[in-house]
Amino acid sequence: MSSRRSPHLPPVWLMALALVAVAANLRTAMASVPPLTESIAHDLGLSNTALGALTTLPVLCMGLFAPFAQRIAARLGAAASIELSIAAVAVGLALRFAGGATWPLYAGTFVAGVGIAIGGTLLPGLVKELFPPERAGLVTGLYMLAMMGGAGASSALSVPLQGWLGSWQAALGSWSGLALVGVLAWVPVLTGHARHRAANPSVVAPARLPWRHATAWLVAGYLSVQSVEFYSTLAWLAPSYTTRGWDPTHAGYLLSVFTAAQLVSGLAAPALTDKISDRRVLLLSASVLGLFGQAGLWLAPAVAPWAWATVLGLGQGAAFALGLVLMVDYAGSPAASGRLAGMAFFVSYTIASFGPATMGAIRDLSGSFTAVWGTLTILMLGQLALASLLRPRLRKVA
Repeated sequence: MSSRRSPHLPPVWLMALALVAVAANLRTAMASVPPLTESIAHDLGLSNTALGALTTLPVLCMGLFAPFAQRIAARLGAAASIELSIAAVAVGLALRFAGGATWPLYAGTFVAGVGIAIGGTLLPGLVKELFPPERAGLVTGLYMLAMMGGAGASSALSVPLQGWLGSWQAALGSWSGLALVGVLAWVPVLTGHARHRAANPSVVAPARLPWRHATAWLVAGYLSVQSVEFYSTLAWLAPSYTTRGWDPTHAGYLLSVFTAAQLVSGLAAPALTDKISDRRVLLLSASVLGLFGQAGLWLAPAVAPWAWATVLGLGQGAAFALGLVLMVDYAGSPAASGRLAGMAFFVSYTIASFGPATMGAIRDLSGSFTAVWGTLTILMLGQLALASLLRPRLRKVA
């Protein structure tokens, strides 16, 4: 990677590694829970709707607290705010060690969700600020790779960790160690960015979110549908197969296949944007893959579950990674990217937060997961429609 960076900042490769270490923690709070739902439900007496809330709560936080991320960054700086956010993730996950009672489990999930909201909102803008524009797609792919890698590892290892450590509480809380790695890895970026700000002082006022901008609403709508699809699948893919008699470990592996497939497409799709200017080619391709995967889980769940999970993961990984690229594409500056991310995440994650619990309620009412996958398949048609509208040269957020 070439660099055009300030001499106060660390080398680009070191910042990329720090970005990876932070991004690896942005989904572990959600992905580590589904393989352990049977144990959690047995110990705490939770319904499917309440279990869905363990995935819903951090997503809701990601929506509600996204607009505040820019205000925190205006006061502390973006790099310092991200350090604070990953520390909050570490504290929230550590609280899960005391998850033998219901309140520490949900309180820890809330604290981690706030941290994820701040870090996830600020990282796209910081990518635009810190890295050369010709590498924005590749760096976004690395960000996505790390995020989905953390999700895949946490879903695959949750049940084995429960056996090794002796409880599901310890299995969930152990992921705070990965967050501590992120805290330490980010220190060079934090100190370098602080020196850069001191050498280049400027008055940074919190900017208003682009509520009246049509492009911002289109991006937010696309991410809303994609996020409902992703978080609902994340919450219920493993439980839907444990109800079919699968061993929880194997169901966790199925979820890890879903997230592992996202590693491939999440890295490849943003890198391809450096060569394909019309994003609709990639957006529609990703949505079609997602449609096939969801339809397979709905209509033929027992025929080829590993194939459906792989295809759906490829589609969802590319769809979300491309959504991150759109926040760079449709922004005129790093600050504008932050404003667009703040609004898009507020709208999309707030809507998506109702997805897992709603699908849990559908499961409770219908008595099976067939209605859940049917609902998500129909919703995927909306993602296809919105993707078709994201044409080049839409008016940028200034």
